[in-house]
Amino acid sequence: MNTFACVDIGGTAIKYGILRADGTIVEKAETPTQAHLGGVALAGKVKELVEALIKMDPAIAGVAISSAGVVDSEKGCIIHASDAIPGYIGVDYKEVVERPLGLPVEVENDVNCAGLAEAKSGAGQGASSMLMLTIGTGIGGCFIENGQLLNGSCFSACEVGYIPIDGVPFQDAGATTALVRDVANRKGEPEEEWNGKRIFALADAGDADCVAAIDTMCEVLGQGMAMISFVLNPEKIVLGGGIMAQGEKMRDRLERAFAAHTIPLIAKNTKIAFAGHANDAGMQGALVHFLNKHPELGCENHG
Repeated sequence: MNTFACVDIGGTAIKYGILRADGTIVEKAETPTQAHLGGVALAGKVKELVEALIKMDPAIAGVAISSAGVVDSEKGCIIHASDAIPGYIGVDYKEVVERPLGLPVEVENDVNCAGLAEAKSGAGQGASSMLMLTIGTGIGGCFIENGQLLNGSCFSACEVGYIPIDGVPFQDAGATTALVRDVANRKGEPEEEWNGKRIFALADAGDADCVAAIDTMCEVLGQGMAMISFVLNPEKIVLGGGIMAQGEKMRDRLERAFAAHTIPLIAKNTKIAFAGHANDAGMQGALVHFLNKHPELGCENHG
């Protein structure tokens, strides 16, 4: 079975490893992104990591990359990015990695990769259509129908974090950062003293401020999911991101809020689930994307 170099580029860390075509992880490691050094330096670092993986396994058949930012997945380049990685727009991984190493390289957005992983072998497995939302410092989204990503005309479909909820961007009102800010404001304390884990622990112990802030977050998420579902009508909504490790504690509130903002037909036929893949989702989804582009390399008898 062929093996592949898989790289997941996040704002703070790069996860990388060797995966088999069936998604089995052979080797994996992690290194700081050092985003402050800029996009050109980051791309060079990715090339070095891939070269190190090839030294470990010279039979690697291709390179699958998951990256933050808006990705032109046809050309393999970054076409929009935040200032978190200075100078990242225009970075071309086909030019930096594929050309010098002589291996096929495919690149896709990190949230899209997380969604592909969930649709293939996670919480979205078996669903004909799936909306993936990642809840963290912001809110990212992707939509997959019959295994195919909805890309949009400029690879920007499902940039749902910018949808206004009562005049406020969805991600500014419903992300984990909003939950932390809400609790800190209620307590009159610095945000740095709070995180999702502490908030849920205190909520479990009956802290009224933490319970109320979680209620607010679930209300916003339910409203946002309903708005998106009026357009896309997914069979499943899969929620990911670190905070969703607490998902089962939020399920009832999320389902009530979702139902309150949609119509009974959609509420009845839309299942809310929580992501099954954790830190490896980016690498695994990048591989799914790669093999969708190069199905012949996923065949056991290839070569």
